[in-house]
Amino acid sequence: MKAIHLIAPSGASLDVKTPLAGMEWLKSQGIQIENAACVDRVFERFAGSDQERLAELNQLVKLSPQTLVMAMRGGYGIHRLLPDIQWAAIAKAIQSGLQICGHSDFTTFELGLLAQTGAMTLSGPMLNYDFGRTQDDGQTISPDKLMWQYFLKAVNERKLDCEVLAAQSFLGDTSSKVISGMLWGGNLTVLASLVGSPYMPSSAQTQGGILFLEDVNEHPYRIERMLMQLLEAGILANQGAILLGGFSAYRLFDNDRGYSLQSAIEAIRKRLPNSIPILTDLPFGHQADKLTLPVGVKAILTCSPEGFMLQAQW
Repeated sequence: MKAIHLIAPSGASLDVKTPLAGMEWLKSQGIQIENAACVDRVFERFAGSDQERLAELNQLVKLSPQTLVMAMRGGYGIHRLLPDIQWAAIAKAIQSGLQICGHSDFTTFELGLLAQTGAMTLSGPMLNYDFGRTQDDGQTISPDKLMWQYFLKAVNERKLDCEVLAAQSFLGDTSSKVISGMLWGGNLTVLASLVGSPYMPSSAQTQGGILFLEDVNEHPYRIERMLMQLLEAGILANQGAILLGGFSAYRLFDNDRGYSLQSAIEAIRKRLPNSIPILTDLPFGHQADKLTLPVGVKAILTCSPEGFMLQAQW
């Protein structure tokens, strides 16, 4: 990886220091930064007008096939662009070698591309949070070592090989299992918002799949409600397994009276067929220690009450 081409398809940067810190750290690793000007764009809450952000996405087809594209940050904004994205042309560029990475609101693009073309992307780090975090005093926080390790392996070797050793309480009726299926998913709020649209991967595409989910700033009852939506829409029961990553930055209240994220997962577990395991503690989400996950490729999941292993090569 010699260069990263930045894009800003969603929200504007919340400050000027964070993207600059991220770019400086990447440059210190010998990585050239392309299209750095996108981090300065601001239109209302977005990183540029709809026309600017759409043009930036559609111009990806002109990049060298050896290019790695990375989103600046999430927020919101890609939903506005979906009907006019040149899906087939971008998919052709990916087949030629182009790699595209992001998460959070970028889930919208990744699932839209998968639904429209079957092309794969990388659900992984973005510039601002993962490479440009700063302390209150302005000092830069070094990127998480696990994140960087798995990001480099995904980009350079096109490989995922991760073992999670954490007790699993929601396996269903299985003590151990090996599941092979398409790895897909992303941000739960975004994924739920695409249900019923042409930008949601079809049941035929995702049948027997390995669905990974994460979210941030969502109370457990909202997480449960969105999972219930996916359950009632037949999406959860169509999977071979469900992986839950980080659900962070929420606050419980006195009137929860013991209700928690565990309670939400238990409610889904009771209604989901016991043959479909729900696994927790996937290192992925709005957190420093995140994997880079290939969206739309076949993966192998080996799980037991003691943990699980996730592997893919593409």
